[in-house]
Amino acid sequence: MSKIDTKLYDTLKERGLLYQCTDEEELKKRLTSGVPITLYEGTDPTMDSLHLGHCIPYCILRRFQKAGHKVLLLMGGATACIGDPSGKSEMRNIMSKKQIENNIEKIKNSLKIFLDFDGENPAIIVNNADWFKNYSYIDFMREIGVHFNVNKMLANELYSKRMEEGGLTFFEMGYMLMQAYDFIELNRKYGCTLQYGGADQWGNIVAGVELQRKLNFANGTDVSLIGATNPLLVTPAGVKMGKTERGAIWLDKDKISAYHFYQGIYQTPDACVEMMFALFTDIPMNEVREMIKNDIVSAKKKLSYLITKFVRGEADAIEAQKMSENLFTHGGDDAPKFEVSKSECPINICDLLVKTSLTSSKSEARRLIEGGGISVDGEKISSIDLMIDKDVLLKKGKKAFIKVEIK
Repeated sequence: MSKIDTKLYDTLKERGLLYQCTDEEELKKRLTSGVPITLYEGTDPTMDSLHLGHCIPYCILRRFQKAGHKVLLLMGGATACIGDPSGKSEMRNIMSKKQIENNIEKIKNSLKIFLDFDGENPAIIVNNADWFKNYSYIDFMREIGVHFNVNKMLANELYSKRMEEGGLTFFEMGYMLMQAYDFIELNRKYGCTLQYGGADQWGNIVAGVELQRKLNFANGTDVSLIGATNPLLVTPAGVKMGKTERGAIWLDKDKISAYHFYQGIYQTPDACVEMMFALFTDIPMNEVREMIKNDIVSAKKKLSYLITKFVRGEADAIEAQKMSENLFTHGGDDAPKFEVSKSECPINICDLLVKTSLTSSKSEARRLIEGGGISVDGEKISSIDLMIDKDVLLKKGKKAFIKVEIK
């Protein structure tokens, strides 16, 4: 086993990655002791892919693993059957077990970008369906449900908001009990003593820590668990990072081009750039702040290159960077290409703008055309009825280009 990096706590604090903690002094003690700990982060596999916003906890788990600690990645095969009510005004759609299993298998590939699943200290993927599938409802409620006070649960923000906005089902209330029990089970099986997650999971994380305290009292045990969160990465408008006007910044290469991945990061609001550097790079934060202060545009270009390289590889990062620079300065030969079938032509200019994702809607396309914001082959157009039936270079504003090829 490699030597433990006792500076991890300082790194987390310096980079602003430790937001809340049930016992920060104890966490500091454990992380500076030179003794490895085991921690986990839970993910409900509600989709078959991950976008950049999902990866904030994985960036932190990566730091723990590199520091020599044992990382568990919990896939919520059971909890995904219910759905976390956090941040939701209505009940989530119920997924089939087959959907969940399929999502888990696909997500595993993306996780390899962040965590090492081989070597002397491999990360381990676990699935809470493995321990819930044989846990009877009656036994679970007798052994675990008895420790939860309904009034206290309803006072929790994640439930109280649901009560105000859309009502809450008993079905959903079981989510907190199940997530809390996950922590207990992982401690028993793997010696896990720390759960890390996003700040929106604070209530669920604390529930696991408190459940262990109650089980200690009931069973005469002395197990000490710690819960911690990272700050959420949100835009000034309060929207979670990971999506842009054109859609999510997916990790899977078959879902997004290198150029659009790079551009998605480049479009990061200025207020979020510092945290993105803190998460995805090892550049000292004093250098990051100085870089942002001196030239935010250059800082965003560097951030876009580094994250694209980390997620997709150096070749994609170089290609996306070159293409972006070419578009900003020339808008010509290296413009990203978009193919349209001959059978679709002639195609209305508004439909084409939406199809290429230069605009998010036909109404936006019409508005930009009428305002002189769209050019075709270097000439501004004014007609929303223009039909396209040949290769053209579309330009939105001064920086966005798409070369349309009819095939």
